[in-house]
Amino acid sequence: MAPLRALLCLLPLCPGLAALSCPQNVNISGGTFTLSHGWAPGSLLTYTCPLGSYPTPAWRRCQSNGRWQTPRSGPLSTLWQSPRWVKAVCKPVRCPAPTSFENGMYTPRLGSHPVGGNLSFQCEQGFTLRGSPVRYCRPNGMWDGETAVCDSGAGHCPDPGISVGTVRTGSRFDLGDKVSYQCSSSNLVLTGSVERECQSNGMWSGTEPICRQPYSYDFPEDVASALGTSFTNLLGATNPIQKRTENLGRRIQIQRSGHLNLYLLLDASQSVSEKDFEIFKESATLMVDRIFSFEIKVSVAIITFASKPKTIMSVVSEKSQNVVEVMSSLNKVCYKDHENASGTNTFEALNSVYLMMNSLMARLSMRGSAWLEIRHAIILLTDGKSNMGGSPKPAVDNIREILRINQNRNDYLDIYAIGVGNLDVDWKELNELGSKKDGERHAFILKDSKAVQQVFENMLDVSKLTDTICGVGNMSANASNQERTPWHVTFKPKSKETCRGSLISDQWVLTAAHCFHDSQMEDRHLWRVIVGDPTSHRGKEFLVEKALIAPGFDVHAKRSQGISEFYADDIALLKLAQKVKMSTHARPICLPCTVEANTALRRPPGGTCRDHETELLNQQKVPAHFVALDGNKLNISLRTGPEWTNCIKAVSESKNIFPSLTNISEIVTDQFLCSGMSGDEHPCRGESGGAVFLKRRYRFFQVGLVSWGLYDPCFSSSKRNSLRQPPQGIQPRDFHINLFRLQPWLRQHLAGVLNFLPL
Repeated sequence: MAPLRALLCLLPLCPGLAALSCPQNVNISGGTFTLSHGWAPGSLLTYTCPLGSYPTPAWRRCQSNGRWQTPRSGPLSTLWQSPRWVKAVCKPVRCPAPTSFENGMYTPRLGSHPVGGNLSFQCEQGFTLRGSPVRYCRPNGMWDGETAVCDSGAGHCPDPGISVGTVRTGSRFDLGDKVSYQCSSSNLVLTGSVERECQSNGMWSGTEPICRQPYSYDFPEDVASALGTSFTNLLGATNPIQKRTENLGRRIQIQRSGHLNLYLLLDASQSVSEKDFEIFKESATLMVDRIFSFEIKVSVAIITFASKPKTIMSVVSEKSQNVVEVMSSLNKVCYKDHENASGTNTFEALNSVYLMMNSLMARLSMRGSAWLEIRHAIILLTDGKSNMGGSPKPAVDNIREILRINQNRNDYLDIYAIGVGNLDVDWKELNELGSKKDGERHAFILKDSKAVQQVFENMLDVSKLTDTICGVGNMSANASNQERTPWHVTFKPKSKETCRGSLISDQWVLTAAHCFHDSQMEDRHLWRVIVGDPTSHRGKEFLVEKALIAPGFDVHAKRSQGISEFYADDIALLKLAQKVKMSTHARPICLPCTVEANTALRRPPGGTCRDHETELLNQQKVPAHFVALDGNKLNISLRTGPEWTNCIKAVSESKNIFPSLTNISEIVTDQFLCSGMSGDEHPCRGESGGAVFLKRRYRFFQVGLVSWGLYDPCFSSSKRNSLRQPPQGIQPRDFHINLFRLQPWLRQHLAGVLNFLPL
């Protein structure tokens, strides 16, 4: 271009080429905002408010004419702009009020309720209150607890109640009877099932309907109940008298037999900001990483979509079963792949899943029933604002048909519709897309990818994972302590204090030798090992068939040198009299230097024990954990290298414990890992023998076991809520047997139980 022409086109003589921008008077009172592409046309402005308040409007978009497009307020906020300029403000969150409460009364009676407000319910005489008698309005605009119902117990199904903000039609609860729901106000959005039917098993079909504010979102703990994972806190009225013979939640089943196809659909349309798309990517990466950690047969599809879908990875490809290939493909996914196609065509995205299924079915047609044995989970990360392609429902119907989904095959398909990030989400479409299964909800809005990780844990049903795969802990929000650390066992030798230990196979427990140093070995028949059991909160007791104490252990070995206690070789193995039945409450931890741990670390075959030590203890401060007396997982930092040298110095400074010590190595050998410096928790008496473990790739690895320390923070108390400070002159330090240093002894006794790698 000639210089003169270039100059002229910077002036109003070439208005079509001039760079427009939208006005910058868009501040929000009490909040902040972010821009996807600055002040240029196409940029999405998103407002954010502090917890307990919400922005109105939620967003604006800079149009090509240099003016801001502002959504209408209310549940249909995506229906384009208001004719006048609307100043942005942060408004206080409110929870909806009940419209009616049958056979009882509630207080207070307000039009809506502020955050922190309570609702109290009472029943008339002759009716029993089921659900929560008091409910609290939370900062996300949702009531805590469960729907309160006053029930006489007269129907075949229990009274389904009327959730806060809904209106119910139908008052008969016998077999085949139906009830339907709508919201009491046009400002609320209904999620869950519009209609429910009383079934032969005495339960209502579908999911309890909830009317919620358009700006509300879900906390991870909400999802735990909604997915049907919590028997005591299921959403939806269920019969409290009826005995449940099976898990109601049809979640994504994790089992070694069979095959799972996971389809990840990421919305990259213009209504989703680039920042939120990156949260979608991060969430999808977490999902893939976790699902492959179970060592199950899984194929992953990745589809991004805007006006058209783009298949990044197909389940037809062999690469879809390789975690490295899938993660690499996810990493390359780009928001700008769809920058010239700004619409949202959810139908085509789901239809591409259907076409993919068709191709796979044709390929497997020669293998009889192979196609019907595959389970399918579709996870849609979106804001739900379809504006082209028509309703996504026909695509879902086609998917259900090709998979032959019926009442007996409902658990072969799950569709999760999830909004993540700072999105103005279309709740109605999200609800329509998610599966509707008894006692479950499959549509959610979450704040960030960390919340998605918690939710994803609740999607996964590991109860079918009954073999001895190691290091699998339940990380979901509603998991019990034992489910989070299912390898953790309690051991009680005769009348002594308890010790702890860890399951390392279905019949062997690893613990500390000092738990036995003054026990009579012939009294072994009196010992009990308590292993997690889902049918008992106390666990199941096992007898000990064999006890192996490291021969080098002698707590009094250095008494003549003025060292009252010495803990080298503080390690023992117990063989249980019976094999432990694997469950979510009882599963072995991964022991380094084994083939099993090598697989869990996703390392190629041919690795060595030294490779595992390098990977697991690869920092001078390694974050690790142990399990406390109360079952909680506590945090420590294991010190290595120069940090280890610094950590153990406290021993020589403890003159009241070791008054004549001149050489620390007389006490602390290289068998010990050291912790207990600033910020660390400290083991108590009774926690000896427990695993010191790390998390890598969503699996848990034991690198040490709790041995001894310079002081007991629980002295004179068996509870951790009354911890004492260390005495004057003692710096708290804790020492743990390093399993990498006791490899010869472990290999000698566990050969044939575990498969060891070369040293």
